[in-house]
Amino acid sequence: MKLLAKFNLILGLVLGAGLAIAAAVSHQFLEDNAKDEVRRQADLMMGAMLSARDYTTNQIQPLLVNQQEHQLKFLPQTVPAFAATEIFNYLRARYPDYEYKEATLNPTNPRDRAVDWEADIINQFRNHPSGPKILTGERSTPTGESLYLARPLQAGPPCLECHSVASAAPPALIRRYGSDNGFGWQPNEIVGAQIVSVPMALPVRIANRSFQTLVVYLAAVFVASLILLDLVLLFAVVRPLRKLSTMADQISVGQMDMPELPIRGKDEIAVLAGSFNRMRHSLERAMKMLGS
Repeated sequence: MKLLAKFNLILGLVLGAGLAIAAAVSHQFLEDNAKDEVRRQADLMMGAMLSARDYTTNQIQPLLVNQQEHQLKFLPQTVPAFAATEIFNYLRARYPDYEYKEATLNPTNPRDRAVDWEADIINQFRNHPSGPKILTGERSTPTGESLYLARPLQAGPPCLECHSVASAAPPALIRRYGSDNGFGWQPNEIVGAQIVSVPMALPVRIANRSFQTLVVYLAAVFVASLILLDLVLLFAVVRPLRKLSTMADQISVGQMDMPELPIRGKDEIAVLAGSFNRMRHSLERAMKMLGS
């Protein structure tokens, strides 16, 4: 095997091992970073839904409440939770992987009723009122692992206008949903939770896409570095050694009429070339002495 091929083999093994280690470390880093990015997006969406609730309470509800009373018909658009959920349904057209729900233990609208895992989150907020105001975690679903982010929902004065007791609720609401559910809320009671969830496949997909891009760039850097090192070795090591090898081969068959090897610098190759030139001169003098 030629010297350059040996160098390529050694450098390929070393750089390849480094590339493999970097890829293994970076994949986990990219996956964790993708999860954090998904959580940040979920938190941003949740904040947007809070703004939608406030907008509905402060601007939409006053406009529609008179119309609602005049028509004797309940308009769900006046309910902040309904408005936030409907707005998010439009948002899902651009972010189909995300799901949003204002899960409630005792809702008026049946679609807001919390399922088992959502009820566990709400009860965690209820049992630890001084605990963290944001919960994040992972859970198993029939389609795989899923990430979730949750905030508690408290019963404030606007909520209690409809949810304190059935007798105080608007008659139009009773006609639409009945008087069995959605009542008995207490001031500042945690009655539900905003929950944004997304399949784990999304951050994994993001991480894999970033990882593939990273591997392509690393491989390109690896190939470019190997080519550059080959060129450096070719001109700095292989070609001078090749000249030494050619001269040694010619001397071995008795050819002495050849120019001296050029000596450039003070590295090991230059020292070897100088030693070889002196050896050739010594050999020439010895041959002349033997000939005389």
